[in-house]
Amino acid sequence: MIKLIIVDDEILIREGLKILLSVYKDIEVVGDFSDGEEAYEFCKNNLVHVALMDIRMEKCNGVEATRMIKSIKEEIKIIILTTFKDSEYIVKALSYGASGYLLKNSSSEKIYEAIKGAYSGNVVVNPEIANMMLNENNNNKHVKENDINEFQLSEKEIEIIKLVAEGLTNKEISEELFLAQGTIKNNISTILSKLDLRDRTQIAIFAFKKGLM
Repeated sequence: MIKLIIVDDEILIREGLKILLSVYKDIEVVGDFSDGEEAYEFCKNNLVHVALMDIRMEKCNGVEATRMIKSIKEEIKIIILTTFKDSEYIVKALSYGASGYLLKNSSSEKIYEAIKGAYSGNVVVNPEIANMMLNENNNNKHVKENDINEFQLSEKEIEIIKLVAEGLTNKEISEELFLAQGTIKNNISTILSKLDLRDRTQIAIFAFKKGLM
């Protein structure tokens, strides 16, 4: 059973999400909160696996709440609920340890799959938002080849980084590259070591920042 909290300053959204997710028997909504600080206080003393977190809230927004929650309980997965206008906030939330991001108007099935994916340790990516962020990155980047070469990444490792940033699981990457899942797992461990990163989310951030997408 995945213990979930919902954090949004609009009560209609909180109630709507609870109704949508009530049909899934492997998810239990254990709390809903109107701002990030309330969520943080709850997480300190309760078992939470995943948080659905609005990015824009007046008192304590989703970026700051992500930083606070991950500082006390690294294992809690946080999925940012966002709009097309929030790319700068998304990158900052990811840098604090968020597991990915979804559009607020995503279907219940997409939200459910995102919760399951984040719980399993995968990066949750909304393709439309990702494309927008990548277009912004491509328009503004000044990435040089040496900026990547300094990390001594192989072509295969760079390809895996790109696929991780697209939100693919190890199984999906193995199918894409025609390699065993164990090989992909080993390559990701090597990538984390070479880049001195913590997890798949940080690999995705690296890909965005270095213009690998």
